[in-house]
Formats: sequence, structure tokens, C-alpha cells
Amino acid sequence: MANNRATKSGFAAEAQRKINAKYSDELAQESLEWVKIILGEEFDVSGDMDNFYEVLRDGQVLCRLVNNLKPGVVKKVNNSQMAFKCMENINAFLEAVKDLGVPAQETFQTVDLWERQNLNSVVICLQSLGRKAGNYGKPSIGPKEADKNERHFSEEKLKAGQTIIGLQMGSNKGATQSGIIMGNTRHM
Repeated sequence: MANNRATKSGFAAEAQRKINAKYSDELAQESLEWVKIILGEEFDVSGDMDNFYEVLRDGQVLCRLVNNLKPGVVKKVNNSQMAFKCMENINAFLEAVKDLGVPAQETFQTVDLWERQNLNSVVICLQSLGRKAGNYGKPSIGPKEADKNERHFSEEKLKAGQTIIGLQMGSNKGATQSGIIMGNTRHM
């Protein structure tokens, strides 16, 4: 757990402060309220880091959440408070959210939650899962996901686009080094 590690100092402490500064109490609270609505369970939904960590740290709530979205996606939820069992729950949740369509870059590592290393990445994962919940007939949170807008161009249009020189790339017209003297001349 978070208190099994030595206190960070120096660069590590500075890096941890930077990570913790990204954490948003409002987004965490919104995520916990959404989890509470999906599960229909009662628990404290305040978004402060301590409460967020305590509610989710053993992974049981997370496993019940994904099983509520897609029944049976997590086969076994461990009720034990032993470290490796809790970490198995968190890992099972992470595998399930990837299966539910959350991109890998929006997930977190098990230690981010279990050792309280990066709770902001846990919030990001829950927000991303919240956007996907609409696909499973559940209430969703956050902005609506964009629909695919695929465009098809004719060969004629594609060839016409190749003849145009885009000025957004800039121009080197008139760019020479003539007249530029850098420093003094060499004396021998």
C-alpha cells in the first residue's frame, strides 16, 4: 500500500508533487458519483485524494462497476484485503476496461492506484470508461464521444490536391545568406 514505501525526497518528491498537482477533486467527485449511480451503492463521493483512494484501493468497487456495465467481464472478484488479491482486482479491472473500449493511453498501472502513485490517471481512466458507458445502455459522464466522420474523395479530387502548393508550409523565396558577416575576419 501507499505507506509501505519510503518517503520520497529530492527529484522524486518534486516529481510526485507535480503528478499530484494534476489531480482534480471535481473530476474525481464526478467519477465517484457516476460509479455510485451505476452500482446503486452508498459510499462517500467526496473527491479529495484520501477518500478517492480509500473507496477504490482494493479494486472491489472497480470490478463490480465493470461487471455492471458488461456482466461477467471480471470472472472473480477477490474479497480479501491481502495486497496481491487487491492488486489482482485492480488488474482484472484494467483488462476489462480495455475490453470495453477504453484506449490503453487512458488506463493506469496497478501501482498508480494501489501505491497511490498517480491517482489522476485513475480519474482519467474512470472518465474514459464513463464516456463508453453509453454504449452499454448506462448513464455516461463527460463529453459525448465523437462519431466517425469518414470521407471519400474521387481520384480526380486527390490528383487536384497534389498540384496545389500549400503556403502554410512557408516559402523560402529570396532567402539567401548574402551580405551576412558573422563576427570578425580571420587574421593570420
